[in-house]
Amino acid sequence: MKKSIVFLMAVILVVGLLASFCFAKNNSKLIVIITPSHDNPFFKSEAVGAASRAKELGYKTLVLVHDDDVNKQNELFDSAISRKAAAIICDNAGADATIAPVKRAKDAGIPTFLIDREINATGIAISQIVSNNYQGAKLGGEAFIKFMGEKGNYVELVGKESDTNAGIRSKGYHDVIDQYPDLKLVARQSANWSQTEGYSKMESIIQAHKDIKGVICGNDTMAMGAMAALKAAGMGQVIVVGFDGSNDVRDSILRNEIKATVLQPAYHISEIAVEQADKYLKTGSTGEKEKQLKDCVLISKENAKKLETFAIKK
Repeated sequence: MKKSIVFLMAVILVVGLLASFCFAKNNSKLIVIITPSHDNPFFKSEAVGAASRAKELGYKTLVLVHDDDVNKQNELFDSAISRKAAAIICDNAGADATIAPVKRAKDAGIPTFLIDREINATGIAISQIVSNNYQGAKLGGEAFIKFMGEKGNYVELVGKESDTNAGIRSKGYHDVIDQYPDLKLVARQSANWSQTEGYSKMESIIQAHKDIKGVICGNDTMAMGAMAALKAAGMGQVIVVGFDGSNDVRDSILRNEIKATVLQPAYHISEIAVEQADKYLKTGSTGEKEKQLKDCVLISKENAKKLETFAIKK
């Protein structure tokens, strides 16, 4: 009996040591942060927020940009794997295309924490922390209706078609706007989240539709492009609403140009992702569900002065 107990204790000890070894096999202190281009201040804010929090928690960081190019993103994930990163924080380049690289990282023992954009799979990333785009779009849509006085012709500029958020935001807008029959959608085009494309697409739309009363946009950079095109055409009075909560749009609101935007807390979400990565690396769990939604806030003339770098100042 004694021998059996001793043997059982030895087995438990060996299993425990093996488990500890497996959990601690990656002692890296490197967190790799991958986002779209920093030309968009929203994505730059993500990178800065994640890197700052990671450094506060004692990690080294490597900040990389995929430019919404899935092939480049694949290369960056492979680079993170070859460097034996402790974790990856990523605002991804495609809901389907990102599944494979996240799985490769997982198979290599590197957990991925997704921010801003979800992927079309669960159980591969440890966390998917995103703004509540539908809730935020409904806020933006409701504000747009009020600014429009519940009637008039309007245009919608949509984000990158392969991005899940573009569809969610558009649906949120239309679920409230479409209830008002006197609001007429006269043009709907994708400007791929780009200020340059927002300008060029708006310029073309203006040529066909001189009687536009409003423009609702899937993000702030497209809203800035649209506003610039409208002003160049002598139509600066047209109502424009964006989505993101950028400093540029804040300033435009304070100049009585763009009417409103919807703040998604990019900086804070990035901090949360790093904190969850740190907890997971130390304990094997984040203590949270994989998919996490963070509510958005409407920004208009009333509260625009409190907005700073995708966060409300206290």
